[in-house]
Amino acid sequence: MYSIEIEAVTEFTPEVFDLIQTVYVSIPEFEQGYASQEIRQRLLAGPALLLVAKVEGEIAGFKLGYQTDDQVFYSWLGGVAPDFRGLGLAKSLLEYQERWATEQGYQRIDVKTRNCFPSMLNMLIRNQYQITAMVSDAQSHSQNKLHLQKHV
Repeated sequence: MYSIEIEAVTEFTPEVFDLIQTVYVSIPEFEQGYASQEIRQRLLAGPALLLVAKVEGEIAGFKLGYQTDDQVFYSWLGGVAPDFRGLGLAKSLLEYQERWATEQGYQRIDVKTRNCFPSMLNMLIRNQYQITAMVSDAQSHSQNKLHLQKHV
């Protein structure tokens, strides 16, 4: 049995942004990801939450989100490094984020994913997220963007 810890961060210092960059680049699906400036801009605009999952003290995954209005928290980015997949970390991060959002008074969590991430989509549906919209990608159905939400 592994020792798993989830660390929550709500104050975004330069060191925290360095941590985000470190964990962000460990997720291969983000190779064409967001620039660090955009990440900073979104997280500094208002209340935000970074969750970092550690296995035996080693950073294994993360989840980032921020407030979009007084009632809605947007679960923006997250992932688990390939070496740590299959341990239930993504679900643990999701559940932690939901509890935190509820404690902060949010009424809803919004999230987006793509068809090419079936594990993420299946996890969201298993956790009572509902598909509310889809944006088609004319080049590839795997890139269709699905919008989901859950009332908490």
